[in-house]
Amino acid sequence: KTIFSRLTARGQNMSALSLNNSTLSSFPTSISVPRYNRQSLKAGIVHVGVGGFHRSHQAFYTDNYINHTGDLSWGICGIGLREADRAIKQSLEAQDYLYSLLVKHPNGKTDTQIIGCLTDFLLAPDDPEAVINKMAAEETQIVSLTITEGGYNYDPSTGEFDFSNPDIKHDLANPNKPKLIFGYLAAALDRRRKSGQKPFTVQSCDNVQHNGDVIRKMLVTYISSYDSELADWVANQVSFPNAMVDRITPATTDKDIALAEQLGVIDSWPVTCEPFHQWVIEDKFCQQRPAWEKVGAQIVNDVTPYETMKIRLLNASHTVMGILGSLRGYQTIEQTISDPLFATVVSNFMDNEVTPILDDVPGIDLSDYKRTLIARFANPNIKDSLARICSQSASKVSTFLVPTIVENLKIGGNGAIANLVIAAWCLYSDTHSSQQGQPLEVIDDMAETLQQAAHASRISPLAFLEQPSIFGSIIENESFCNEYKYYISQLYAGVAIEQIMEAVLSSYKAK
Repeated sequence: KTIFSRLTARGQNMSALSLNNSTLSSFPTSISVPRYNRQSLKAGIVHVGVGGFHRSHQAFYTDNYINHTGDLSWGICGIGLREADRAIKQSLEAQDYLYSLLVKHPNGKTDTQIIGCLTDFLLAPDDPEAVINKMAAEETQIVSLTITEGGYNYDPSTGEFDFSNPDIKHDLANPNKPKLIFGYLAAALDRRRKSGQKPFTVQSCDNVQHNGDVIRKMLVTYISSYDSELADWVANQVSFPNAMVDRITPATTDKDIALAEQLGVIDSWPVTCEPFHQWVIEDKFCQQRPAWEKVGAQIVNDVTPYETMKIRLLNASHTVMGILGSLRGYQTIEQTISDPLFATVVSNFMDNEVTPILDDVPGIDLSDYKRTLIARFANPNIKDSLARICSQSASKVSTFLVPTIVENLKIGGNGAIANLVIAAWCLYSDTHSSQQGQPLEVIDDMAETLQQAAHASRISPLAFLEQPSIFGSIIENESFCNEYKYYISQLYAGVAIEQIMEAVLSSYKAK
């Protein structure tokens, strides 16, 4: 939305203040504001992908760190790679790069914090050279990323870089005017190398397992296709710490804009989130970093058990609720988990399909963690839409759900709920509607391919599984396919998703 259309959602709080540098000192004490001199901030971090999650998570931690320590070296310069990022650039620019974070508690209370660590926002399509120069600047210590799972440009079935992407072909032919992150990182790192500077750390903040390892492999592979010397330098000198990130952050709505004003802040694009937040980071940086551990981050030697736990329990459970709940006609996560049948299915998925294949997680009691997840899902003030959860399901299913299926198939473990979710996603992708006939918004780069494969399932029940980029080789497992075909036959015969779910739960009880 444009800033104008967002501001039309304003409420009627005449005492609310517009958000800019000149009003910061005038907000009431009930609203937390930056306690540091924003004009003296240096942008030690350049961040690509300034969406809601970055603003509720990494920027939140960084703002708290600056407030706590007074260290002004860690301002964040935002980068938007797409024309679609222009709206957030305009919103932030008009507010001196300030925004409000609305933390919604289960009891109905909302805490308001104004985040001040953003210093600038560059839109890459307007000036690619400015973005490359900003990344290459000596004061830049970290280039961080929230570019979503799809932004890593790899084939999930092989884990290899996708050189067939038209934007990759463009970037290789136009190194000074790239479209994707790889071209920008490569150009900026090359300038650092040629000027004799140390490289910056590349820090992923995405829900991708071993996210640092993945961006390292993809970037080095990309550069190796045209400059082996630079590729070797990046592989040997640049750090790519893995990290696990977690905070439920729904998309901003007009109601959130009105709520911000009711609370005293006129903000064209506030961010809402839950109180819970977690950030586990491997301490592998080639430059300086903020001491985020002073404000709650966990710094560890190996993030693997934490990220596997989170992706397979939280993210996969989101996908379970998103797909099954959408077919039922529910609209939000909270609405879905409030249904005792869905709550039982999610609990069984976590207990019987995920937990048995998880390693021990240092310092974490898995039973407590799962109880906390259910409570977080049920927060009545976090209206996290199922449409958001189901967006880009192709990359989410391949990352969050398929690995659990594969591991259970190897050990003969339980997998009925995950199997049902895949079958339900097939019907979802085919009809784009709930079982009650409500239209479902499908936002997926593979939407057309998914719909074609799903529609073919009416004649060939396994057609949807014939997508190795998503499902790998699970179609070769006879027991999985037999169960899947049963679910497909039930769903396409119009059997209610609740009835099938109850049958799955009964089969668990019988074991």
